[in-house]
Amino acid sequence: MGVQSKVIISGFADEGPVDKKAESQLTMLAALGMGYYSVRFVDAGGGVKNAMQLTRTEVKRLRALHGEFGVQVSSLGSPIGKVKLLDVEDGSSNAYVPFARYLKNDVRRAVDLAGALETRLIRGFSFYHPRGTAPEEYVDQAAERLHAICEECQKGGVFFGLEVEANLIGQNGQLLMQLHKKVNHPNLHLIFDGGNLASQNLTSVETIEQYRAMKAGIGWMHIKDYKIDPTLEWEGHVDEERLKNFVPADRGDSGHEEILRDFKGRIPALERKLKKGGIPGVFLDLEPHLKGGGQFGGVSGVDGFGVALRALLNVLDYVGIGYAMTDYDDIAAQKG
Repeated sequence: MGVQSKVIISGFADEGPVDKKAESQLTMLAALGMGYYSVRFVDAGGGVKNAMQLTRTEVKRLRALHGEFGVQVSSLGSPIGKVKLLDVEDGSSNAYVPFARYLKNDVRRAVDLAGALETRLIRGFSFYHPRGTAPEEYVDQAAERLHAICEECQKGGVFFGLEVEANLIGQNGQLLMQLHKKVNHPNLHLIFDGGNLASQNLTSVETIEQYRAMKAGIGWMHIKDYKIDPTLEWEGHVDEERLKNFVPADRGDSGHEEILRDFKGRIPALERKLKKGGIPGVFLDLEPHLKGGGQFGGVSGVDGFGVALRALLNVLDYVGIGYAMTDYDDIAAQKG
């Protein structure tokens, strides 16, 4: 009998409680039996803010709450890489930051914060190319910057996860894999997100093709799904109107059943690789957006987050992938 493929369930808990208070997010996780989460927006005593803006006092308080609730951080949900690659006016509201300054301030901050929150993983992105241009033209420039980011991550003992997302240079699996190969760095992983592909009017067949294109570089997955609205004409970029159509993982057009059935075979080897880097296992990170999404976050509500979790577990049961919800049950068995 072979080793059963197992994943660890995590999630962006800020999608649940409306107030985004740390206690509210952790209470929701505890009620759902989850022991891991990705931290993004949180009120740790100083008002709601992106984790990147947390003060030392707030980080200390958040860590204390983690201890009280028995919860750990799977990844830092940073916005690193969601800035313009070039200082070009293109009609968008995206910011441009000179890269040397960005590397010294923002990237270094993310690395230090990941260490403080005791996670080895930082979620990030592949930069905005000028709107109206082809992303393929900017792969080399983006790869050069991503390599520098990975070097900073390596210094801090953390890993950078490059998420596939619309409107960015790495907007599909093929482009993300091109970046992965050109960066060629041990501290770079790719993050698959089916909803971020289907929201670009990709059918399940096309989304599965993009998954296969990036499969060799995947380190973990975000789980959201999307139902294509045939009345919305595709114009080459995702706008707010399209971000209303996210659904649980068993109801959309992202092809999660076939993708996870295929991914199942990669999990044991990937888990061994990740553990060598101090990462507890292969995370599936819920980011459902069931009540709406946006450029820097999403909303599901506590009820929606529970619906999304149950839908994911149903799919995993169906395809035969085992899962751990906390650090105490199946993970301990894996080490034995």
